[in-house]
Amino acid sequence: MKQLIKYFPNIDAEQRERFAVLPQLYSEWNEKINVISRKDIENLYERHIIHSLGITKVMPFIPDAKILDVGTGGGFPGIPLAIMFPKTQFMLIDSIGKKIKVVNAVAEALQLKNVVAQQIRAEQVKGKFDFVVCRAVTNMNDFAPWVQSKISNTNKHALQNGILCLKGGDLQEELKPFGDKATVYDLNKFFNEEFYETKKVVHLTFQK
Repeated sequence: MKQLIKYFPNIDAEQRERFAVLPQLYSEWNEKINVISRKDIENLYERHIIHSLGITKVMPFIPDAKILDVGTGGGFPGIPLAIMFPKTQFMLIDSIGKKIKVVNAVAEALQLKNVVAQQIRAEQVKGKFDFVVCRAVTNMNDFAPWVQSKISNTNKHALQNGILCLKGGDLQEELKPFGDKATVYDLNKFFNEEFYETKKVVHLTFQK
């Protein structure tokens, strides 16, 4: 929690309280339904919560924006982002029902009114969103076509609407087909720990 406060000193009391109970919530649920590795549970703030919040360093979401978290797993990056932006609407989806069960339980325990979680594939989602967020779900060449039609053409943020994806390693070849539509932000510019050395946020837009 100290690590979180170091990087996000301006969060309010309610946000602190919600972030503080996440390790216990996930530990309890992880014993019933394994959604996070044991090693990662022990480093939940660094490897899941703060990592998810890396997106906020690139693009703070405005109130009433609509965000789609594809392949959310146990709720990352969607749950930490929903805590950070309580007036932004989040839809968290995954094709695996037991993972969505955990997400719904966590969202309910935290009383997150801005979260809807559903077992559904990205292609089946209705409606338009300002951004699609994800964590290294698959190769961007495969992922982008699944979600491109879900992204609104009306921009409300400093960055153009599109994908904000947490990835790691050398992305040069993977992103080459997208040219200047893809921008990479290194998380080690924002966070000091070794874990973030190779971690990045990729912004991909489909607009001209």
